[in-house]
Amino acid sequence: MTMMTKKLFLLCAAFCITITTFSQKNDFGIYYCVGGEIKLVRKLELDIVANLRTLDNASRISQIFVEPGLTYKLSKFLSVGAGYRFTSFYEDDDTFHPRHRWYSDIKAKFPAGEFKISARIRFQQSFKTYFEDESDKDPYDELRFRLKTLYNIPSFPVNPYLAAELYMPVLQDHEKTIDTRKFMAGAEYNISKKHSVELEYMYQHDFLPKEKSRNILSVNYNFKF
Repeated sequence: MTMMTKKLFLLCAAFCITITTFSQKNDFGIYYCVGGEIKLVRKLELDIVANLRTLDNASRISQIFVEPGLTYKLSKFLSVGAGYRFTSFYEDDDTFHPRHRWYSDIKAKFPAGEFKISARIRFQQSFKTYFEDESDKDPYDELRFRLKTLYNIPSFPVNPYLAAELYMPVLQDHEKTIDTRKFMAGAEYNISKKHSVELEYMYQHDFLPKEKSRNILSVNYNFKF
């Protein structure tokens, strides 16, 4: 293992230790995800994600969702996409209720030597079907800004990365301009050219509707066809 690789792993470890100190009373959850990219025609692909999420120290399922979408590559470095998410969400009445979301986004990637830098701007609109007050009947609009840096280690199947994402409410009557922030550190292992697994730690801090923090372990399997 090269000196550069060792330094990057130390950086990831320090990053995880730092962000876990942001809150002393964090919830813990585990996310299980399967994601795929299927090429339909030239420049157009179908994306599909299935996700199961647990909270309360990973003791209960908080939500299960399926998210199909389409991505169109404008160039080697730029693409646009849109999709829909159907979620079965565990609400305050201790029952699962449907939630709906649609999104559109633009993604860019910039190779920088052995590093791969990617960015995404996404607009999403979410709808509830379980209402606790009148405001729950209104759609919730957000902008999401994500930045990720991955280190592609030469001749090594494991690639570590760091990422951050901010959620900003759009046209909502809130005092805060950011409702969620996320910091991620993880590594992806390439089983083959078309299959990979990923292990990620995420610190999530929500400002709205009420302030809370979470530590999340995410286990992902990805495929391409």
